[in-house]
Formats: sequence, structure tokens, C-alpha cells
Amino acid sequence: MKKIYLIALMGIGSLSTLSAQTTPETTPEKTTELNEVAIIKTKKVVEQKADRTIFDFAGQASLNTGSVLEGIKKLPGLIASDIAGMMYQGKQLDVFMDGRPLNISTTELNAFLEGMPANAIEKIEIITQPGAEFPATSGGAILNIITNKNAKNYLSATYTNSTSFTNYDDLRWRMNNSLLLSAKNKYFGWQLNVGQNYRESAIWTSLEKEENGTSTLLSRTNADRIGRNNFVKSALTFDIGKDRLLLNYDITHNNNDSYTLGNGPGFSTNDASVSTGLRQDAVVTYQKKFDNAAKKLEFKFNYNNNSNDFELSPINSSASTLENGSNQSLYNFKFDYSQPVPLSDEGKLSFGSLYEELLFDAESKGITNLDYKRRTAASYVELQTTFDKFSFIVGGRAEDYNISGKTDTAELTAFKQFRFFPNASAQYNFSKSVNFNLNYNKKITLPSTSALNPNNTNYQNPNIDYSGNPNLQPTIFDNYEVKLSAFDYAFISYNISSAKNQVINRVTLNNDLVINSNENIPEIKIHNFNIGMPIPYMLFTKGLEETLKMNVNPDTMNFMYVYAGYQYHQIPQVDTNGFWIFNLMSQLVLPQKIKFVANYSYSIPKGNYFYFIAVKPFRNALDLNLSKKFLKDQLTLSIFADDVLNTSETAFNSYETPLLISNKMDTRKFGFSLNYKIPTKNKLAKENPNLLNTDKKEDAGILTQ
Repeated sequence: MKKIYLIALMGIGSLSTLSAQTTPETTPEKTTELNEVAIIKTKKVVEQKADRTIFDFAGQASLNTGSVLEGIKKLPGLIASDIAGMMYQGKQLDVFMDGRPLNISTTELNAFLEGMPANAIEKIEIITQPGAEFPATSGGAILNIITNKNAKNYLSATYTNSTSFTNYDDLRWRMNNSLLLSAKNKYFGWQLNVGQNYRESAIWTSLEKEENGTSTLLSRTNADRIGRNNFVKSALTFDIGKDRLLLNYDITHNNNDSYTLGNGPGFSTNDASVSTGLRQDAVVTYQKKFDNAAKKLEFKFNYNNNSNDFELSPINSSASTLENGSNQSLYNFKFDYSQPVPLSDEGKLSFGSLYEELLFDAESKGITNLDYKRRTAASYVELQTTFDKFSFIVGGRAEDYNISGKTDTAELTAFKQFRFFPNASAQYNFSKSVNFNLNYNKKITLPSTSALNPNNTNYQNPNIDYSGNPNLQPTIFDNYEVKLSAFDYAFISYNISSAKNQVINRVTLNNDLVINSNENIPEIKIHNFNIGMPIPYMLFTKGLEETLKMNVNPDTMNFMYVYAGYQYHQIPQVDTNGFWIFNLMSQLVLPQKIKFVANYSYSIPKGNYFYFIAVKPFRNALDLNLSKKFLKDQLTLSIFADDVLNTSETAFNSYETPLLISNKMDTRKFGFSLNYKIPTKNKLAKENPNLLNTDKKEDAGILTQ
């Protein structure tokens, strides 16, 4: 038995050097005071928890040099595509920001994330096993983008900038800037984050029909795009006795232009489009504190408004081809309560309720052609217990839906149902750093308003048409997962997501007209196998025994992180193939403490991604990054080159059509970024006091409550 244990250690034992100090910086993240004893926890590059994986963005120059979308595409196991949406380890993602759903998807989501600078992000949480406390509408998994840091008892300021260029047919620039200010006194804390993003980009797309050994061009486009995005995120925190009141207000404005040359059989176009959007989000949170810090009560009200306009017209023409707009309002109220229970070593009971209304309307050239209403009422209860080396979570969430609406021609198919969604998890801890998990949950995904919108908000020509589907039905998921994790960085897992009425993007051909729309698949199962393992290079030079003796910071370690994932989409009556995704990340610490990071991603072609078959790898890129800290670590400078081999290009066949869809973006870019923590003379800056959330999760910050 001892030999078997030693053999297992050889596979993961080298990771003990990473688990001892998994921090890229020595700056404390939080301090928890217990009987005047301070326990300091430091940031981890990657942190594996029972229900989520957390990636530190702020401390990783290789992730935060471009847009949020560019950064998350580099995360191992994550797929982001304009065609097929966003998935992580085979699970469809619902995207949150600061703990609140964005309520947008696919094209709108990618455009939103592309317009936000990655250096405004603190970290990314991917919640692979959402419990009963999360909305049942979270689907398979949740990607939570956390944009803030904790306020200190002095004025702190951080300025970030990223500038890059691409040089294909033209020289194109991308620049973003952001400034984070925060402070706290004995009465209140405040935080202000302002930023802008300017990006010039290009995309070349072709649609071809391949029949009887011949290829016919249906459409070829050359789009030159300019995107502008500005945002303000603000927060106020008031201490009311032991209780806290938090006020948040965020506003994001985008203004995007595109100039597209198109040609095909019998036509040639020269079009300009303008897309504008305004997103506002306001939150009021009241946290009731108790003498027992493990007992919590929180009330939260959230109002969100998202309006978009899109106009497409031929250049030098006053007549618009498309003139579409939409407006969405969301009202949400919920409360959450938790308290310890003496059922085990560590027991906790949580319950809460939610009431939500969403109103969405869409119009085309001033005529409203979709009026959509959704009401959700929900309650949940969840119990967590620990017995020796075993931990258990069991819960359930009941949700009642009332969905209705109408187009300009007919009533929508109503969805009025009451459903119960159970969840359960069991974990066995072999040691403090090695554990084995079994998880199950049932979830639902309601069609996004962007998928329901019958109006086209994309470029079109005589051979291309985009449209939504107002009659889409919700998707029901049963998610199962088994996972072995070690030392935060190493894991091996298998999960299966079984879905009914899965909403997918479908591209069909009617004569020579290519139609992009959305539809429900009656049934689909997505199988996913994943493995990740860091390999310290000293393992080859010093051997396993010496490596295990080392206690070093991974920020000073040379290592490679290897990730491999296999995904298989099982669709009844469709002959499908699985595909592999590989990611290699290598870090070398050069002289003068210069850090070099190389990230290579590759996917095996010929596999099925829903109804698309990859002709070329949809992920094939090598990214390089050099970074160094100056001025007592207050200034971080990075020089980067993304897609240096210029191999990032996608090509898909659409199932049961002779279509070949190809597109190439100007992904090879070169640039630099800097992050400057503006120094302060305040003595408290050296003390890093514990000022916010003494009893609540510190890592959530003041913007995410």
C-alpha cells in the first residue's frame, strides 16, 4: 500500500512546491482577526475549490494585457466563439459580473467583453458546480468576472494602460486606460473605477458552397471595425452600527463602427454600420451582522437597464438597410440567510428567496415587433456538513416561471411552470491539499433576449441573413461530475451534461441564402474529460526528492502547466466526433527578475461543436509575454506578442449543408502594458489593515456585494 501511495505522489508530489506558497506577489489579500491573532492569506495564481476554479487576473501579465475576451480565451478549458457561444470544460457558461448576471449572450456578450480592458479585472471565478443559492437559470456553470479590489484606510490609486497594434493590410491600434481610486474612513468607504477602450480591428469572412467537388463563393466580406467603450464603476459602503449598507452604480457606453466590403454572385456591396449601447446597473445591499460571525443575513435590490441600437446602410446613401433597436429592464430583489448548525464538525444551513421581473422589447424602423415579459419567483435551502474527512452539500431550489409575450403578428408560446432543482456534492479529503469530489445538480437556462430578438443586429447582404427566434423554449440540464484535485493546480475530472431543448446557433442554406438563427435541440449530451498538471523544470535537474524539499514562490519558479481536454457532443441521429483541446503554459524567470511566459493553445480539427464541424483548429495560437516590476514593485511593465505565428483562423462546415464558413481576424498583435500603483505617504499604507468585511468574505470586495 505504501508503494502505491508513493507512485501516486510521483504524479502530483512535485506540486507541493506550488502549494506551499501559491502567490505571485507578497502583498496580503486579506486578514482575518481571531482573538487578536492575524492569519494572512495571499493570492493564488489558480485556486481550486469544491465548486469553483479561481484565476487571478490582476497578478498575471500574460492575461491582463488586452481585452477581457482575449484574456479569458487563454484560460485552460474555456472555449469562446461567436458561432457557438462560451463553454468551460464542456459546460455552457452563464456570465456574471461582480456576482450579478449580465443577461446577454453570444454576439452581444463577446462584443461587451471585447470592449472591456482586462487590466480592470481583479479575478475570474468559474463556478463549475453552482449550488442552490445560485439561480437555477445559471445552466451548466457560471463565469463570474470580478472587477474590484478592497478599499484601504487611505486613498489608493492605480493606473493601468495597454497599447498594441496589428499590421496586416493596414496598421491598426488598440488602446485602453483605467484608473482605480478607493479609500475608507471610520464612516464610509468608497471606490471609483473609470476606464476607456479604443480598438481598431479587421475580420475577413467567406461563405462557400462545396458540392460535387466544386466550390462556389456565396459571400466574401472584408470588415474594418472601430470600437469605443467607456465605463464607470462606483461604490459606497456605510457602517451602521455592526451592519453595513452598500450602494453600487455602474454605467457602460459603447459606440462601434464597421465598414464592410462584400461581394458574391451578382452583387457587390459597400456598407457602413453603427452599433451603440448603454448599460446601467444599480444595486442596494443591506448586510445584517450578528455576534456570531458565521451567521449572516443580506437583502439586495438590483435594477439593470440595457439598451442597444443598430443601423446598417450603404455608404453615400441616406436610406437604411437595417434600423433596429432593443431595450431591456430587469428588477431583482432577494434575501439570503445562513447560520451554523451543530450537526457535524462544520455545519451550515442557508436559505433565501428571490423575485425577478424582466421586460424586453425590440423594434425595427420604429415598429415594435417583440414584447417579452418574464417573471421568476424562487426559494432555496441548502445544508453543508463535515464529518472527519468527508464533506457534504445537499440542497434544493424551487422556481416558478411566468413567461409571455407577443410579436407584431402573433402571441408567443407561453411558459408557465413550477420546477424543483436539487443539488448534491460529496468530497473526501485525502489530505489538506488532495481531495476527491462527486457532484450533481439540475439547472435550467432561459433563452437570452438576444437569441429571442427577431431583428438582425449584424451585417447582412443578399446572401446572408441573421434572425432570432422568439419561440425558443428553456433548456433543462442534468449535470454530473467526478473530480480529483491536488494542490490547487493539478486535477483530473470527467463530467457529463445532459440537456433537453438545448438552444444552439444553426446555420442553414436556402438556395444560396445563408440563414443564421437559433433553435432548440430536443436532446443532447456533452461528455468532457479534463486533466491539468504543473511540471516544475527543477524536477528534471534536481530530481523529485530535491524538488519536494523546496519551498519557493511560484513567481520565482520555472515550470510548465499542461492542460488537455476531450469533448464529445452526443446528438441523437447525428453522427458526431469528439475533439481534443491542448494548452501549454511555460514560465521562465530570467536574469533581473524578468518573467517570460509562453502560452500555446491548439484544438484537434474534425470534431463536432453542436452542429458545426471544425475543418481547421478553432484554437491555434502562440502568445508570448515579458514582464518586470520596477520602483519597489509599484510599476509593472509588460511587453507582449499574441498569435505570433499568425495561425489563429477558423473554418467550420455546417451540418447537413454544403457550407464552409471561414473567418480570419487580425489576431497577431504586438504591444505593451503598464500597471502603476501611485505611491502614498500615508503610514497606514504599510500596515494593510483589515477594514472591510471582517465577518464576510474579504475576497469579494466592496463592489461585488
